[in-house]
This record gives sequence, C-alpha cells and structure tokens, in this order.
Amino acid sequence: MRGRVLITGASGFIGKRLAGALAKKDWDVRAAARDPTSIPAMSGVERVAMPDLAHPADWSGLLDGITHVIHLAGIAQAPGVLPDLLYTRINAEAVGELAADARGKVERFVFISSVRAQAGLSAVSAISEKDAAVPTDAYGRAKLKGEELVAASGVPFTVLRPAVVYGRGVKGNIAALATLAKTPMPLPFAGLDNRRSLLALDNLVSAISLVLGAKEAANGTFLVADAEPISVADLVAAMREGLGRPPHLVKAPLGAVMRLMKSFGKEAEWERISGSFVVDVAKLMGIGWRPSVATRDGIVRMMRSENGAAA
Repeated sequence: MRGRVLITGASGFIGKRLAGALAKKDWDVRAAARDPTSIPAMSGVERVAMPDLAHPADWSGLLDGITHVIHLAGIAQAPGVLPDLLYTRINAEAVGELAADARGKVERFVFISSVRAQAGLSAVSAISEKDAAVPTDAYGRAKLKGEELVAASGVPFTVLRPAVVYGRGVKGNIAALATLAKTPMPLPFAGLDNRRSLLALDNLVSAISLVLGAKEAANGTFLVADAEPISVADLVAAMREGLGRPPHLVKAPLGAVMRLMKSFGKEAEWERISGSFVVDVAKLMGIGWRPSVATRDGIVRMMRSENGAAA
C-alpha cells in the first residue's frame, strides 16, 4: 500500500471518481461524506460519515491511521444565493480546522481549491501562479482564505486550483451548454472564438495522484487545466459531435446570442463563457504532470457516454 488517504466530499462528482482511481493505484482509501451510502461501494474504499462543515468538529477519529488527506468537501459556487459568511465558514474556516488537526499526523494535505481563488470570470492574458490572486466573488475569496489557513496550519500541504471540471455527470455551466447543444436548432456560436481552459476529470485525478507524493509539490500551489484551451464554438461543435450530429453553428451578433441564452434562463452562464480565460499549467507540468485528455476529445467522449446512458 502507498498509504492511507482520507478523501472528504467523496460522494461528489470528483470524489467518486477519485476514490475508485486511487484504490486501483494501491491506496487504502477512507472516503468520507455526510451520507456515506451515497458513495458507491468499491474494493479498497472504506465509506465513512463526515461532520457538518457548518460547525466546528473533531476530526481525530477520521484522521486515525491516515497518512494523506485530500480535502474536496465544500459549498459549490452559487453566486447571489448563499451568504458570504457561509462560504467563509465552510470553504475556509472548516478547511483550516481540518488542516490544523492533521498537523503532525499526515505526510501531505492536498486542498482542492479553485481557479476562482486566483481570478475572476475572464482574463485578457493567460494566468499563472506568478500572478497576484485577485478573486472577484465570495466563493473565490473563501477558497483563497482556505488556502491561507492551510498554509498557516503547519501541515505539509499542496494546493490545487482547478479550472472548470468536466466529465460524465457534470453540472453547472458545462451542463447548461450541453443542454443547448442537445437541441436541434442551429446555434449562433460560430463567431465565438474566445478561448477558455477547461479540465477533464481524468486529468484532475492524475494531478491529485501526482501531488500526493511528489516532493516537488510540497507546500506549493498549482493551477490545473487541460494542456490547451478551446473556443466556445469548438466546444459546442465537440458536444454535437459526441451526440452524432453536425455542428450546425451560425454567426450572429453577440447580443442575439445573449438573448438566446436568456430565453433558456442561462443569462448568467453566458456571462461566464463569453470571455477568454486561459490557464498556464507550466508549473504543474514542470514537476512531471502530463494531462492525457485533450479538451475536444474529452468533451466528445463525455457527450457520447451521457447520450448512451440516456438511450
């Protein structure tokens, strides 16, 4: 065995895939969730209940015998819905408490933060870890505060700031765009050549697996994204390819595109995909990470798998 790893938030989109992948790589996995029955039963994975992050908790039982921690649990981004204090409590203060409890017990504490801890919804040039972290909303500010508390705790750590993650079962902005791609209508995205970095779930899992043991990752912060960004036009075309359809994209004024998104109740999502956002992953690749999934290929496979499941 490589060690015994605690994964918090193991019932989520990332956690389920990560728990199974690490078990197959000879890790002894303790997978924690508020409802452990929501974690699929897998060989080499112990399913356990974790405390409510909205309140201070004693983590000693969950940390017993643990050599590594991957902290995924938290509140997902929901602009305009949740109060700032709740983001701070769950995505920052609870993170610091777990890290402090893990100090002196674990070899590595991996905190899955977010690219939103570094920047807003768009950027005029590629962002890297050398740029100052300037989050623009409560979610991003709480994630950055969580990073700071982990670093201050004294536990050996690595922070990962993933871009928007996609894969089978994805929700949020990618799912909203996929809903549009599934419609038979022509979509006015042909003129959208802005580029955005995304992150295949398999690529994120491989990054986490690497930094769990890499000496070069100790006490470092790394952005994570697929190797190359993709334009919105190519993204939608890839979705439709995965559905077995031609792209059927047309050019239209940006105002018309925004009105279309609004008609589907996706105006906020439009604001999130209309700008450019390119992530430079040279730092993580510099310690040996190699993303195996190209964005276009990953999107095609995602849509094929979900289309097949629906069929």
